[in-house]
Amino acid sequence: MKVKRKIIKINEELCDGCGQCVPSCAEGAIQIVDGKAKLVSEVYCDGLGACLGECPTGALEIAEREADEFDEEAVEEYLSSKKKEEAPKVETLPCGCPSTQIQEFVPASSCQAANEPVSQTSHVSALAHWPVQIRLVPPRAPFLKGADLLVAADCTPVAYPNFHQDFLKGKAVLVGCPKFDDVEEYIRKFADIFKTADIKSVTVLVMEVPCCSGLPIIVEKGMERAGVNIPIEQVVISARGEILGGERKRATG
Repeated sequence: MKVKRKIIKINEELCDGCGQCVPSCAEGAIQIVDGKAKLVSEVYCDGLGACLGECPTGALEIAEREADEFDEEAVEEYLSSKKKEEAPKVETLPCGCPSTQIQEFVPASSCQAANEPVSQTSHVSALAHWPVQIRLVPPRAPFLKGADLLVAADCTPVAYPNFHQDFLKGKAVLVGCPKFDDVEEYIRKFADIFKTADIKSVTVLVMEVPCCSGLPIIVEKGMERAGVNIPIEQVVISARGEILGGERKRATG
């Protein structure tokens, strides 16, 4: 039934699709569709405006208009159905796709490296495991146990030339895109990892573009849901491959 009430209004001209508003909405009322924030359904929006403070462009506001009534039961069903639909994608793929097969790699010893040509040892991969995509890594993967975790926006290894030596070495890595992938799925995945893997520290590596700014928020939301407090550092890379700055902090648990 339509009633006059407060509800979110999205200015698509101002929206740059950064996705920071998505994890702020506990009801899942906002999603990124075709690069823009969209209201999934009026019944999912409670009109309280928790998402407003996360928008860097001012594209969100609360408006009073005729809209469907907020339905808390519909929200619970919606979130529950999303969780059921998305969970099997990551954990089990009976086809045996190589992208989902867990592998751990032993780094070359100093003696082995000494016997390799200089042209090869100068470009030794620091990757210690497979898979690396956030959606494909099970929360109980053995390489996550007690690890220093690197969460990298998937453009960063392309932009930063010394990614392996400066950031990846000695860490477990998860790679993804906060703009094109499912934010809520990411939050659940990180929450499960932080609950089970005893992660020691987290480094979040992002690009300077606005859409990347949602990745640290996603990681922090995962910590909040898991009820843990882990040291976290954010590093920003420019499109020209330069380190623009870093911020070290502790997420609130």
